[in-house]
Amino acid sequence: MSVYPLPTDEAAVRRYVEELWVPYHGDLEATVEGHALADDVDPIEEEVEFRLDRLEGENYQTWIAVDDLHSDGSRDETALVHIEGEFAGFIATEIDRSPSVFDRLDRLLVSVLYVSEPCRGSVLAQDLVRHAVGQAREAGCVERTLNVDTDNERAVDFYGELGFVTYRCQMLASVDTL
Repeated sequence: MSVYPLPTDEAAVRRYVEELWVPYHGDLEATVEGHALADDVDPIEEEVEFRLDRLEGENYQTWIAVDDLHSDGSRDETALVHIEGEFAGFIATEIDRSPSVFDRLDRLLVSVLYVSEPCRGSVLAQDLVRHAVGQAREAGCVERTLNVDTDNERAVDFYGELGFVTYRCQMLASVDTL
């Protein structure tokens, strides 16, 4: 298994959206109350365009775990360019740069972590987080942060095992409640 940055190439992004992003949101729909993709748009077309724009930014990155080993044990040397092989998971991160008026250092924001069903229970999720943390260290970050839905108990437990602790509580209310 290798981890590659998702290139700003439309074909690679489309494959990522179809093989990882859509299944990730399908799993969330089954797990998280109120999570659903819009019915009135083509989610693949919309997400490909959105993701290409995000990848152009300097602080955002998506990393893809790819099973790129040949049957003889050698690696596919073209996988970095073409991302060939079976997609197994991804992590999307952003460097949260602190404005100089605040007394805190930059931190890594993990926006999404997903491992496909056949690879769950392996060390792949930890490997993806370790990879992202290595990149964050190189960027000068000293902390990592993420948001997780409280009813996604499996994810909450997993992140706790990785050393994440509850720091803030995000609250939600309808604008019609006042």
